[in-house]
Amino acid sequence: MLAVDAQAMEQAQEDMSARQIDVVRLGYSDLIGTERGRDLLVRRFARTVGDGVAFCRSVYGTSPMGDVIDIEGGLSAGLPDVIAVPDLSTVQDVPWEPGVAHMIADVFDPDGTPSQESPRNVLRRVVERFSSLGMRPVIGPEFEFYVLEPCPESPTGWKRYGEGTGNVYTAGYKGDPENTLLASLRRLDAYGLDVVAANHEFASGQFEINLWHSGALDAADRAFRFKTAVQELARMRGKLATFMAKPFNDEGGSGFHVHFSACADDGTALFDDPSGQDGLSMVARSAVAGMLAHAPALAALLNPTINSYKRFGPDTLAPWLVDWGLDNRSAMVRIPPERGRAARVELRLGDASANPYLGIAAVMAAAYLGIRDKLEPPAKLEGYGYDVDKAPRLPDDLGTALDALTADTELAEMLGPRFVAAFVAYKRNELERFSRWVTDWEFREYAYHL
Repeated sequence: MLAVDAQAMEQAQEDMSARQIDVVRLGYSDLIGTERGRDLLVRRFARTVGDGVAFCRSVYGTSPMGDVIDIEGGLSAGLPDVIAVPDLSTVQDVPWEPGVAHMIADVFDPDGTPSQESPRNVLRRVVERFSSLGMRPVIGPEFEFYVLEPCPESPTGWKRYGEGTGNVYTAGYKGDPENTLLASLRRLDAYGLDVVAANHEFASGQFEINLWHSGALDAADRAFRFKTAVQELARMRGKLATFMAKPFNDEGGSGFHVHFSACADDGTALFDDPSGQDGLSMVARSAVAGMLAHAPALAALLNPTINSYKRFGPDTLAPWLVDWGLDNRSAMVRIPPERGRAARVELRLGDASANPYLGIAAVMAAAYLGIRDKLEPPAKLEGYGYDVDKAPRLPDDLGTALDALTADTELAEMLGPRFVAAFVAYKRNELERFSRWVTDWEFREYAYHL
């Protein structure tokens, strides 16, 4: 049976009521990072969540187009439930919706065991492995995204907001004529996301917002909320914020970079070693080696869409090869120049469409395997990358990346076999649906001449 702390729920109800909160939004991540949830009246909160809140398990496997993909224990099992229980420590008032608070739910099977398909539970599983080593992972997420505005003349109905060239690393009205970024930064800060900086990126309408580092679960929770919040704030302005990997043929894609380090239980930084090669500890070097060793499988989780692989290639500043380097943005794994407590690894593989829980879990799982096995990384990249004679290529497409994830039994065991089976089934269905869809490229290429 599922145990819910009735007294704690009653106290949470009283606390929210005292703050004039009358609705609590209970949300959790599906497989692709979309928030699923319900709005609950606070005056009935404790009673409503007393036995958890039921959702259909197949919500995990519902596509953006509403197709229900048959994951294990889903459609073919009669569409049974999972149970969402509020994590009261995550309550956060929503500054742009007066009277509304948000809570993240933990998801369980009806027998009371944690749902193995839940991305939050997948991350917890990996965090527990690090605990067995006496280590606490520290994560700093970075996201890029595009803001679009309506355009009836465009085939998609949207165009890039604030069109203008050469506005990378600018702030203010120059590349953001309505100052949307500043307004968003303030509201995201008021939402408790610990955002710290924002700027215009390379492309028109493309922006980046950085989140401060923290423990892995907290960082993933904030990243999950961040993506939903950015999209909501854009909708309020009549715009569309998209974390799609590469929305446009003539502009670069959007990345999800993960800064990763670890500390001991007493707070000692474990990636710094002034006497070590490049000022890095053996733990840090082994973490890098683990990421390189499992890079093909990582791509499936950090580059999880068909569109993701159109972001890669020479001279894109998106990784193309399995390599690492010191303060080198052309490498898949970059070691920033700071040392001491700030010594860390930056994995630049991910794109913004990745589910934050799964992306962070995958990075940590690969690092754990490298640390556990005391792996040593190959020679680091010197100079500009993208030379296929120096390092192996990453997967070129989603299908190849899924094959690599399926074959990487060590990484799959870290993340959970049932989760991996559900994720792969979901993504194989995506590939199957795409293979039958006639694209505008095909019509343009063939219709006139053939």
